[in-house]
Amino acid sequence: MKILLLTGPGGDAQGWGDMKVTESMREAAESLGHPARIAYVADEAEFHRLLDRPDFDIVWSALYHITPNEAFIGRNAAGTWVADVLDERRIPYIGSNSRVMRAMIDKFETHEILAAAGVAVPAHVLLRSGDAAAMVSYPAFVKPICESRSVGISDDSVVHDEAELRRRIAFIEKEFDEPALVEEFLPGDEYTALVLGNGRTREVLPGLVTVEDSHYRNYRILRSDLRGVGLTRVGLAGARADEARRLGDAAAEAMGCLDHIRIDMRVDRTGRLRIIEVNGIPGLKPHKSWSPQIYTLYHGSPQGEGEDYRRLIGRIVEAAGARYGLA
Repeated sequence: MKILLLTGPGGDAQGWGDMKVTESMREAAESLGHPARIAYVADEAEFHRLLDRPDFDIVWSALYHITPNEAFIGRNAAGTWVADVLDERRIPYIGSNSRVMRAMIDKFETHEILAAAGVAVPAHVLLRSGDAAAMVSYPAFVKPICESRSVGISDDSVVHDEAELRRRIAFIEKEFDEPALVEEFLPGDEYTALVLGNGRTREVLPGLVTVEDSHYRNYRILRSDLRGVGLTRVGLAGARADEARRLGDAAAEAMGCLDHIRIDMRVDRTGRLRIIEVNGIPGLKPHKSWSPQIYTLYHGSPQGEGEDYRRLIGRIVEAAGARYGLA
């Protein structure tokens, strides 16, 4: 199965990681017998030219949409979304379809879909400057609707009154040109679940996310400066494993997710897990990203983390290939 690994300026912010990570994925895929090449596209015209000359069987994209922005994901309301184009051209690709990808990148829409299906999410509302906010209960948690990796999250994300809420909404609009997702504040531990495969082969592998207490400030939240610098660790979920597994499986089913996603959860005031995000293109940095860490926890091999990473890449590729009938 010939794989096209698609990335661009937004590959690190949107998807699995930078060019070094992409090279690691290529090496892993080729070691498993899947010829792979990397295509770095900087604009939409280059993306379409690439698809006009297909020399691959399946696409694996680090990009939700084509953008020159390296810092954050954004909404790209009028631009090209990768899965839309691949669906239109009937080109096989790894990951969820365009409808699901759009829903996952919009945290408010994700919450709405999950809540309608009876899956536990925080109480939430979408707000812009000037919107009425009488329905918000405090403390509340305020974040951009489209970002990942804790971008836009700091201790200031926890607000205690309407004045603080208004300031945070204005900050998000100015910095990201996005409305704000306002949730009930969940004070408990954070969990994450790696979800692999589809249908009867779906596997949900939950883990507990930890950071040394000395790195927190006013709140035990994963600020943006704690992500990507080796301060977070994922261990086994312990007593909450079954709860997290059931919740993750229900969320993947309700959303219609495919192949490889990661679901983040947090404990509320009553001690119940609630989903805070469904990540459609999880990070795949060897040893450091949460997906490889979790895979090793559950499927660690005698050969070590390098072999575990290779097997993880294989699992994802095989799940997608099976959907399309590709060898």
